[in-house]
Amino acid sequence: NHKKVVVAIEADGNYLQPFAVNDLDIYSGESYSVLITTDQDPSKNYWLSLGVRGRLPATPPALTILNYQPISASKFPTSPPPVTPRWNDYDHSKTFSKSIFALMGSPKPPKSYDRRITLLNTQNKIDGFTKWAINNVSLALPPTPYLGSIKYGLRNAFDQKSPPENFPNNYDVMKPPINPNSTTGSGVYMFGLNTTVDVILQNANALSDNVSEIHPWHLHGHDFWVLGYGEGKFSAKDEKKLNFKNPPLRNTAVIFPHGWTALSWYWYFMNSSILPPAGLDA
Repeated sequence: NHKKVVVAIEADGNYLQPFAVNDLDIYSGESYSVLITTDQDPSKNYWLSLGVRGRLPATPPALTILNYQPISASKFPTSPPPVTPRWNDYDHSKTFSKSIFALMGSPKPPKSYDRRITLLNTQNKIDGFTKWAINNVSLALPPTPYLGSIKYGLRNAFDQKSPPENFPNNYDVMKPPINPNSTTGSGVYMFGLNTTVDVILQNANALSDNVSEIHPWHLHGHDFWVLGYGEGKFSAKDEKKLNFKNPPLRNTAVIFPHGWTALSWYWYFMNSSILPPAGLDA
């Protein structure tokens, strides 16, 4: 009965315009700060339910207790646990993600970019095994860590050729790949100092018909602006949908089935940065 009182005020360490919800979608790598109004019977405890998003769950919801002190946390609630949204209620998830805006006064992204990379998320086959790939390249981590290789000039430690920055225009993101085979690679994208890089995360159909999954992307150590979400394949007409007024700064973003998510970085904090294919922790 704690209705419409969960107010999100911060995500991934950045302030948000507060908004009220009954539940939150939290993806791998994300964090939120919320306020809950404890206006119920103080002689009772209450259930919190944690469900699964994006895949049919094989387990019941996880439960924890909202404890009204000084009542013992060992006292079980008398009311039933709240029911979590269905795992495939994507409209519910989209409504939540599209309600997240930066607090007034937060940094704004540049309205133009120096470089744009489009990353196609696909499911492929390599040597008979199912693998995830980005622009038809599946990441194979080299034995020597990237930063160590670059610092000490180990030129042969990873692929020196940059990965593809886009995918063929005739690729149909709504259908399984015509050629399901992929390759492995360990190349990186190099970004220069004081440059703005936009990244379009493009979700596509998996190997099976009519299958495309919710997929979180996390960036270690840095934030990006989430400029917007859309359906189908990103195109020039989608530019007008991007939010440059109050996009949230995040370190984790989600792409929805058969959709796209647009991100923007401004690389001002180091001489260069590297991004391996799928190295955003896809």
